[in-house]
This record gives sequence, C-alpha cells and structure tokens, in this order.
Amino acid sequence: MKSELGDFLKNRRARLSPEELGLKAYGTRRRVSGLRREELAMLAGVSVTHYTRLEQGRAAGASDSVLDALARALRLTEDETVHLKRLARPPASARPASPRPEHATRSARRLLDAMTEVPALVLDRRNDILAWNRLGHALLAGHLDPAAPGDPAARPNLTRMLFLDEHFRELYPDWSEEATLAVASLRLAAGRHPDDRGLAELVGGLVIRSEEFAARWARHPVRTCTSGVKHFHHPVVGSMELHFENLLIPGDLGQRIIAYSAEPGSPSESALRLLSLSAPGFEPVREPDASPGRGRSEAGAAGAPPTRLPS
Repeated sequence: MKSELGDFLKNRRARLSPEELGLKAYGTRRRVSGLRREELAMLAGVSVTHYTRLEQGRAAGASDSVLDALARALRLTEDETVHLKRLARPPASARPASPRPEHATRSARRLLDAMTEVPALVLDRRNDILAWNRLGHALLAGHLDPAAPGDPAARPNLTRMLFLDEHFRELYPDWSEEATLAVASLRLAAGRHPDDRGLAELVGGLVIRSEEFAARWARHPVRTCTSGVKHFHHPVVGSMELHFENLLIPGDLGQRIIAYSAEPGSPSESALRLLSLSAPGFEPVREPDASPGRGRSEAGAAGAPPTRLPS
C-alpha cells in the first residue's frame, strides 16, 4: 500500500499544471510533468517534508485535514478523495482465513429465480459471477455454459471477460469507456481490500495478458458507478439501452446483485422481450449457501502473505 499511495499522488500531481492553478511558472524547462512537490505542498498548506513523506508511503499520523487539503489542491473527485484516505490509512491486516469457495446466498438465488423478465446476476467484489438468471445469462454470456458460475475454478469474471473475451467485449459499442469504468471500479475495490489475494491475482493476470488493461491500470482511475445506463449491441436482438442498478447484499462479503431494465414502451423493452422469448431455459445451479459473514476466502490461505496489487 505504500507504493500505491505514492503512485496515486504522483499520478494526480502529474495531471495538473501550474498555469491552470494560477501559479507562476518560472523558466521554460521543467524536469517533471505537472506540479512539483513544492508547488503542491504550497497549495495544500503543508510542509514539503510532510508531503514528501506521504509520497514515499510514510503516511502514519496523516490527519483528515491534511488529506482533505491535498485532495482540494489536486482537485480530486469525491471517489478519489475516499480512495486517497484508504491508501493513507489502510485497515489493519487480519490473519487470513482458510480458503473457501465463495457462493451466492440462498436468498439471493431465490430472488434471481423470481426475476423472470429482468436480466440479473450476483457478483462478488472482484466481479466474479456467482449466479445469474436465465435472462442475465442470455444478455451477457449466451456463448458460455449456463452452469459456469457454479464452478469456482471456471467461474466467469466480468472484468476479465471485458478485456479477454471477444464475444463479450463486442456487446459494448463504446467499449473504451466501459473498460475505463471497469478499471476505475476495480481500483476502488483494491483500495478497500488491500490484502485480497484473489483480487491481486485477478489484476496481476490482466496486467500480464492485456496491454489495454495495463495501460488503464497505470493511470490510477478511481470511480464508483452504482447505477446508470449501458448501451449494448446484442448478437441476437441488436441494439439496446438498459438501465442498471447495483444492489448490495447485507454482510461483509461484498456481494451484490446487478439488474438491468428497459424504459417501458421503448424499442429496448421490445428487444429485451424478444431476447427473453429466444433465450433457452436452464435449471439454476444449486450451490452451498454463503451466509453473510462466512466464506472469507479473499485474503488467501492461512499464514500466506498477502499478494501485492500491481501499482
């Protein structure tokens, strides 16, 4: 996390220029892009020494007032400010529990079964698909085995699919924007859960296998997106504009339900109805129940050191 904090501050400092902040630039040659440490420290009202310690990852004792002042000077968004504070004051690492496959709760699976006209999925905090209903499978992954979420070893992951699955990425007409948002959301998750071994392995694998992911990850985007509109170009029913909502499932596992809906009376509603009629039926996979507060496999095996996230 020390490197994460320093890299984040350097990245945001490099995005700003003295001129746009009303500072007088002396000389024409600057050895650094963006603001110098001294300039940022002056804008935030902190000593250069104190700021340098923060950029070196030595954030012990950093107060809210100092971090808020830096956030204002760097023109951080609300999401970025929260992320900065998490990096500066990471939670104390608990002893990792024995690994245990994560599953959707029984009540979440029942809810998905009841949502017959709405595409819906259960996701964990890494974007692994733990369960989906018939229409959720048809919308996002009709080319995959409907039973795939039931196998932890072969479970689909939305972020991995977005960068490595050609069929999935073709669903999004504005793939670049979707990819940037996915990386920004993953950055937030990494800040909340710095010792999540599975999350670190996901990021590390994508950095190695996808230059597009690696380039975005290096820019440190940070943004949360709990609801909005997504545009799809589905291979069966064509273009759709669907509203989505992320619904957090109570408990400490970080699971959520994401559901999609169309504007009543719109062409997208007709397309979604057509997709429902054409989608093959399947029997939802019944897995062990994951009650809230159980199944903490995220931190890795007992006694194993946490895997560091790529910076």
